[in-house]
Amino acid sequence: MRIQIDADLCQMHGVCESEAPEVFVVEKGETVVTVLNFTPDEDQHEAVLAAVEYCPTRAIIIVEEPAGGM
Repeated sequence: MRIQIDADLCQMHGVCESEAPEVFVVEKGETVVTVLNFTPDEDQHEAVLAAVEYCPTRAIIIVEEPAGGM
């Protein structure tokens, strides 16, 4: 799993941070959410998928990486 953010869609609502605070941070003065880990560990996947589902602007994109990480 690799996370991408569509900067044109992100409106900093903070839903992603509330769902997966170890992965997303809404920083004051920024215009796009900060991703702390673009390739989260498997134990964080459920929280990241919840962030994707509940993002009001659908700004979070998940790219599935092939087995082996390439």
